Formats: sequence, structure tokens, C-alpha cells
Amino acid sequence: MSRAVVIDDSKAIRMILKKTLTDLGYEVAQAGNGREALDLFQQDSGGFSLALVDWNMPEMSGLEFVKRLRSEPRFSSVVLMMVTTETQVEQMVAALDAGANEYVMKPFTREIIEDKLRLLGLLA
Repeated sequence: MSRAVVIDDSKAIRMILKKTLTDLGYEVAQAGNGREALDLFQQDSGGFSLALVDWNMPEMSGLEFVKRLRSEPRFSSVVLMMVTTETQVEQMVAALDAGANEYVMKPFTREIIEDKLRLLGLLA
């Protein structure tokens, strides 16, 4: 079973994304900010293949998380999808430049998440 992490300071958003990913066959862990997520990645030996990352969070932003995770070669294969309220083109470019594989703007639908996962080759 593929494993994913949902990283968002909103518990409601985490629950929505967790349900979506669980329904798609993922085992899902959750983190309330980038620092918690980084700890999950450092401590987990089973390996996560996907992370859905919010931008605006306390302690460590999603953008900083993406940069930190991409700085470690052992996490290079993890697919990172920003799921955020940030709608400026500059932010999208910054996230993709930092190593995010895809970008979804809130509000989103389940179909949008599924379509992005298909584009990334994670769903048939």
C-alpha cells in the first residue's frame, strides 16, 4: 500500500484530504506543520511516496518544508503537491522551483486531487 502525508494546520482540511487519499488506497499520516512533517519523514523507515502540503503554517511553512525535503537525496522520489490558498503566479513558480511536483489552489474538489494524482502517474 502506498503511503502519504497530509500537511496542513487546518484539521478540517487534513481530514478531507485524508479521506480522499484513503479512498484511493493510501495509508495516510498527518502533520500540522512542516516541522512535524519533516520529523515524520526522518523517523519513518517505511517511506512515504506522496505529500500534500499547505503553504501557510506555523513553525515551518510548506515552501520551507519542500526546500528542506528536496535538500535530502533520499527523499528525491517523494511526490510533493502543494494544496494552498496562495493563488499568485509568483508563489506557484516559487513552489515548483523549490521542488513541488504539482500545485492545487483551495478551494479544491476531490476530482481535482484525483486529476492531479493521475497527471503525476499515481492513479490509473
